[in-house]
Amino acid sequence: MKQITIEGRILGADHLPFIVAEMSGNHNQSLDRALAIVDAAAASGVHGLKIQTYTADTMTLDVDADDFRINDPGSLWNGRNLHKLYQQAYTPWEWHEPILERCRKHGLIGFSTPFDAGAVDFLESLDVPCYKIASFEVTDLPLLKRVASTGKPVIMSTGMATVAEISEAVQTLRESGCGELVLLKCTSTYPATPERSNLRTIPHLREMFDVQVGLSDHTLGIGAAVAAVALGATMIEKHFTLARADGGVDAAFSMEPDEMKSLAAECENAWLALGSVNYGPSGDSEKKMLKFRRSIYVSEDIKAGERFTTKNLRIVRPGLGLAPKYIDNLLGKRAARDLSRGTAVDWSVLTPEDVTTVETSRH
Repeated sequence: MKQITIEGRILGADHLPFIVAEMSGNHNQSLDRALAIVDAAAASGVHGLKIQTYTADTMTLDVDADDFRINDPGSLWNGRNLHKLYQQAYTPWEWHEPILERCRKHGLIGFSTPFDAGAVDFLESLDVPCYKIASFEVTDLPLLKRVASTGKPVIMSTGMATVAEISEAVQTLRESGCGELVLLKCTSTYPATPERSNLRTIPHLREMFDVQVGLSDHTLGIGAAVAAVALGATMIEKHFTLARADGGVDAAFSMEPDEMKSLAAECENAWLALGSVNYGPSGDSEKKMLKFRRSIYVSEDIKAGERFTTKNLRIVRPGLGLAPKYIDNLLGKRAARDLSRGTAVDWSVLTPEDVTTVETSRH
């Protein structure tokens, strides 16, 4: 699987997963709050921060009709007019430069999701290191061509796209100049539920398209993200806010700073725990634990020439004597010398004649 590099950070199985905080509209139309979100994201231990580049007019038409209104009782935005919703959520373009500069100050990789060609042109003027394609834009092939033409890495959420739609999008990106691609499993409901997350799609995406894969996670909590890392995700994206109680268009399914800190730490732990295929002691610390296996010990004082029995030999901890499997080779044989209670048994406790008998029987 080809590793990819975004502004010096490698995405691949041999590297820590790339954790990205998505600001979206959680700035609540305050630049000071937007910059505070960047600061909090950096303090939480994430590696990147993403914003979105659009205006209400580049997203939809300013029309007050049913087609342009969300009519879904299960939606956080039920009843909202699309144009008004995007007007509330968009990040003013004049904020992009200070937000991305604050990211650089903290060592975060700052980038954005463009929603039209004009947004790509603007982001190119800011020299962003990569681009994100939102799941709803997977079928916008003209946008994909423009993004791919920059030659920069592309991260694309798959959302509700079919295999055929993903395949067409991937082919379009590759034919248009995209050489480095990450696909993110994504459930395009807000919030998403664990049972609709279908994380087993992650390794399937990787195998089908030969790309790095990750998760754009809209569930509450960190469970899905940690599980995704265990399934091979090399990138995790999660919406982020200073406090859900502050409100905002995405606040209800966004993580707060302490939660994001926990997510970053536990995703790292999950990646570390994957390790490699290994049997037997794992390092010196586990080798020390071999002592606490069972082995054969003298449980009663034994005189030289006395025979070994189930009364004067026992299988106990620690594991410094012969392994338990040899108990039948010892029973009925004679002690070569006096043995005190608590002696770890080895082959030297047998008389030379019995040693020969045991060696014959073992072969």
